[in-house]
Amino acid sequence: MKTTSFLVACVLLSCFLGACHAGNLRKNFYRNSCPQAEAIVKTKIQQHVAARPELPAKLIRMHFHDCFVRGCDGSVLLDSTATNKAEKDSIPNLSLAGYDVIDDIKAAIEAKCSGIVSCADILALATRDAFSVRFNNVPLWEVLTGRRDGRVSIASEALANLPPPFFNFTQLKQSFESKKLTVHDLVVLSGAHTIGVGHCNLFTNRLFNFTGKGDQDPSLNPTYADFLKTKCQGLSDTTTTVELDPNGSTKFDNDYYNILVQNKGLFQSDAALLTTKTSRNIVNELRNQNKFYTEFGQSMQRMGAIEVLTGSAGEIRHKCSVVNSN
Repeated sequence: MKTTSFLVACVLLSCFLGACHAGNLRKNFYRNSCPQAEAIVKTKIQQHVAARPELPAKLIRMHFHDCFVRGCDGSVLLDSTATNKAEKDSIPNLSLAGYDVIDDIKAAIEAKCSGIVSCADILALATRDAFSVRFNNVPLWEVLTGRRDGRVSIASEALANLPPPFFNFTQLKQSFESKKLTVHDLVVLSGAHTIGVGHCNLFTNRLFNFTGKGDQDPSLNPTYADFLKTKCQGLSDTTTTVELDPNGSTKFDNDYYNILVQNKGLFQSDAALLTTKTSRNIVNELRNQNKFYTEFGQSMQRMGAIEVLTGSAGEIRHKCSVVNSN
C-alpha cells in the first residue's frame, strides 16, 4: 500500500513540475478524438501480462529500440518489404518480442476510432501499463501522447544507433547524449535490466575470452562467473538465456543496483556504470528504491519524447506493421 501511494505521489509531482505538457505532446491527447483509447490499451495489457509475465521486459526493450532509432515513431514495428530491410530485421532487433500485443491493441482501437491513435503512442502506453500491472495498475510514469508514426524504417540505422551490450562508459555516454539524454538517464534507464533475460552470446566473451587469450573479465564477480558458466555452453551459444537479475527476472525493483555493486552486472555495459565516479555515485543513490521509482519515471518520460513526430509530420498507420498506402 505504501508503494502504491508513493507512486501516485510521484506521478502527480511530475505533472506539477510541468512534465504533463512537453512540446507538442500532452496528457490525454485523444480525450476528444478517441476517449476510449487509453482504457483499451490498459485492459488489453492487463490480459496479456497475466498470460505472459515477461511482457514488461519485452515491451520496454522494444520501446527503447524504437526511440533510439529515428525517435519514438513506431518505426521498429514496420515489416521489411521487397525493396527495404526494416529495423525489426536488424541484428539487434531479431530477439524483440511483443509485436503481436501491439497489433492486438491497435486492432481493438481501430475498431472504435479508425485512423486516430498512432502505433507510436500505443507502444509508449502499452509499455507503461505493462509495468503498472505489478503495482495494482498505478502508473509509474505519465505518458504524454500525440506522437505520429514514421514512414521510414531502415535496418542499418538500428545497428548504427542502438548501444550494444559491450559498449564502455564513454561510448554509452555518447550514445545517450546523441539523443539528448544525460548520464543520469543512462544509469537510471539501465535499471530496466532488473527484469528480462540476456542471450549468452552477448556476454560469454566475459567468461571465456575477454581479451582474446581465453581469459575471464576480472571485473566480473568470480562466483557469479562460475554460475554463468554452468548456464552458457561457450562463445557460440546463441540460444540459451540467463536472467539479467540473478534474483529474478519479472519483479521490477531497484535490485539491479544492488547486484551491480557486487560486480554481478551481466553485460559489459552494466559493469561500465561502475567505471566513473559520477556514474558510481548515481548507482549508489538509486539503491534507495523510492528514489529509483521516481527517477525511472522521469527518465522514461524524457526517453519517450526523443525526436517525436507531431502535428502533420508522419502519419497515423491503420496497421502498425505497414505504412499507409497513398
